[in-house]
Amino acid sequence: MSSDEKPSAPRSLAEALRARDDTSLAALLRARPDLVTPVPTDLTQLATRAGTRASVVRALERLDRFTLQTAEALAVAAEPAAYEELLGLMAGDERDAAVAAALPGAVAVLREQALVWGDDDRLRLVRTARELLAPSPQHPSPTGLGPSVREATAGMSPGRIQEIVTAAGLPSTHDPVSAAGALAGLFGDRRKMGALLAGAPAESLDVLDRLVWGPPYGQVTAEPGARLRWLLDRGLLLPTSPGTVVLPREVALHLRAGRAHRTPEPVPPAVEPAATHRPQVVDAAAAGQAYTATATVEELLKEWDEGGPAVLRAGGLSLRDLKRTAVALDVSEPMAAFWVELAYAAGLVASDGEADERYAATPAYDEWLELPAAERWVRLAQAWLAGTRTPGLVGGRDAKERTLSALGPGLDRSAAPEVRRRVLALLAGLTEGTAPTAESVLARLSWERPLRGPQREDDLRARLAGWALSEAELLGVTGRGALSSQGRALLGPAADRPAARGDEASPAAGGAHAAPGPGDKLPFPHHTAATAATTLAPGPLPAAEQAAASAAAVRLLAPLLPEPLDHVLLQADLTAVAPGPLHRPLADMLGVLADVESKGGATVYRFTPGSVRRALDAGRTASDLHAFLAEHSRTPVPQPLAYLIDDVARRHGHLRVGAASAYVRCDDDAMLNEILADKRAVALRLRRLAPTVLAAGADPAALLDGLRAMGFAPAAESAEGDVLITRADAHRSPPRTAPEPVPEGPPVPDDTLLSAAIRAIRAGDLASTAPRKPADDAAAQAPGALPRTSPAETLATVQAAVLTGEAVWIGYVNAEGSASQRVIAPVRVEGGFVTAYDHTADEVRTYPLHRITGVAELADDQP
Repeated sequence: MSSDEKPSAPRSLAEALRARDDTSLAALLRARPDLVTPVPTDLTQLATRAGTRASVVRALERLDRFTLQTAEALAVAAEPAAYEELLGLMAGDERDAAVAAALPGAVAVLREQALVWGDDDRLRLVRTARELLAPSPQHPSPTGLGPSVREATAGMSPGRIQEIVTAAGLPSTHDPVSAAGALAGLFGDRRKMGALLAGAPAESLDVLDRLVWGPPYGQVTAEPGARLRWLLDRGLLLPTSPGTVVLPREVALHLRAGRAHRTPEPVPPAVEPAATHRPQVVDAAAAGQAYTATATVEELLKEWDEGGPAVLRAGGLSLRDLKRTAVALDVSEPMAAFWVELAYAAGLVASDGEADERYAATPAYDEWLELPAAERWVRLAQAWLAGTRTPGLVGGRDAKERTLSALGPGLDRSAAPEVRRRVLALLAGLTEGTAPTAESVLARLSWERPLRGPQREDDLRARLAGWALSEAELLGVTGRGALSSQGRALLGPAADRPAARGDEASPAAGGAHAAPGPGDKLPFPHHTAATAATTLAPGPLPAAEQAAASAAAVRLLAPLLPEPLDHVLLQADLTAVAPGPLHRPLADMLGVLADVESKGGATVYRFTPGSVRRALDAGRTASDLHAFLAEHSRTPVPQPLAYLIDDVARRHGHLRVGAASAYVRCDDDAMLNEILADKRAVALRLRRLAPTVLAAGADPAALLDGLRAMGFAPAAESAEGDVLITRADAHRSPPRTAPEPVPEGPPVPDDTLLSAAIRAIRAGDLASTAPRKPADDAAAQAPGALPRTSPAETLATVQAAVLTGEAVWIGYVNAEGSASQRVIAPVRVEGGFVTAYDHTADEVRTYPLHRITGVAELADDQP
């Protein structure tokens, strides 16, 4: 081929893919990762896979609105369509400048993703995409267009078609096909159609106006009125079935001034600011929420330290247990579900696996508690960002009308991480301190990933985006609605530099799909606004980048968190005030010795007989408690508190409860008489065994709780008579890993896999398309068939190739039984093996002769 001669137009998608370079193929496999799993054997198989229904549906769902509108316009255009025809369908007769500027980029994206192939003068939508997007009575087109004249008249009688042609002012034809063509030509001629409609009754034009933007179908009676009869006689409405008529596509396009869509959207909606704050204010507000988040998770798991709620038979928390958790945390039930799911996603809580299965903190929780506050928060934020479990679904119903429960099955939504990252990326594109309106964020996401077909109220991505905004604020990733510095750091290096106002990763400031004009060669990968913006949120970061992002977030957050205190303020009303966060040992001990009464900027603890008894049960003595309070109080220990401790300690352990079924032992028989006389003891079924011993029908735990409810301070004892010491953190689940996110389809291949996959595809394609000399056996010449020769012929041909240095085509079956075709240049044959340079693998390899099915010579012009 001379340098001035243009390459021939591709005749199939496989040929179009064959003309691409490796960079372009890599862009395709990166955009549609399902095509590389497993790796196709050659480009023909890659093209076949790219045209399967499941793959095409997945690709269409990931297009932005304008690119999808372009594909929908191609589906109603001629096959193949020239670029100018597509431009007319998208930009209309007036040639909208924004649409014209954006269209080349949209076409380039469709080409890149192998949804469109062919040169600009012969654009073809892959067949499966055309079937999905083209209008039909069962599946109306999003364009609102109906069938063409040729399609609508396919079942009409020849006489009726000739009547319509004559009524429309056209000469009669000799056959229905040419009649339909003449009618379509009339409807597509702007001047002639204008003249035809100029004589239409006003009532008939009203009918066309109602159908022009869809749906194009209407109902008529057996005897239509004059306004409908005028349209039917001239083919402006065509019958499709008894009682149903349709507006032909060509008529609708004339009435629409050539536009396939009522409102093309080449430019994504801008993310509108709702308020602007100083970045320092945003970071401080987010840091306060971050501290509250870690404190709430810690409080939740303290509630479950001794064994949390029971696991439902179907998995998850019961509604009653969720309500109890919400009361304990002083939050609403949806918020309680969020905190429970967050702790689960971070690997801090799991089921204990016992016969009577309950939820409990994991050993990882103890490690998490030892981390600095900023690192604890980053663990939670990273788990939220990457997790696919969706707390917002709790309380809803699944496909089988079963209630979805917190920690239960059915809460995974694979799109959740992508939506969260995309929402934060949009916030990162605004000026620092700018909070967007939720409506504009949802509108932008809807443009980037529109729903095909009618918009549904249960749009999951919209709900995920709404939840992402509220959860980010709750967690402290955002503050006052704006992305915080630590939240920006979590997104990785791509979001380190915020855009100037309006300079987000969108075409709002320069054209949605700014690209060369038709006919120009576009480099791959070409990005639309959506794909360009999505580079800020590609999914989980590589491990090294994620570690760096976490370290940066810790570095930014740590100075904003309050320093832990080593003291409290004791007050005479049996309360202690912690004016800030406390050091871990102090907080743990105070949590045992007192009950939290209120939280906020300062935490108020209240000392009660029950809380003091709890500390004594944990092995502390009265002197230990006095010394602890004196050491950690900035105020003198109030006398009422000292009396409370001494009084409870004096009575603590006076009664002893042990295991028989259960018994009560006390040296003071008067106290035992008092217990027996108390009506509240009836349920314990007590009876005297000896002057100092009572037997009970209840178990020891129930007996302890019953006596404490009666105002006594019993202590449990062992079989040897020693007082049992109970620890608040006695129960832990076995080591559990955090739940793995449920991926949305195959993962995006990395560069190493892409390089290997492209090399293998090229190799297989070379072997399958290399011209061979004609063989006598017709079966051996069938497409994809392996060459077949006898062992003697194989050996002789390979030996001859060694002498001549020529390449040959072989069929090869490996040890796993997989057959492939190879193009090799034999170098040496010995010991039952052939050593050759493998053109398909671009390296020297050795093949056992007995695994070669046959050998054939290549055509003379091949290497």
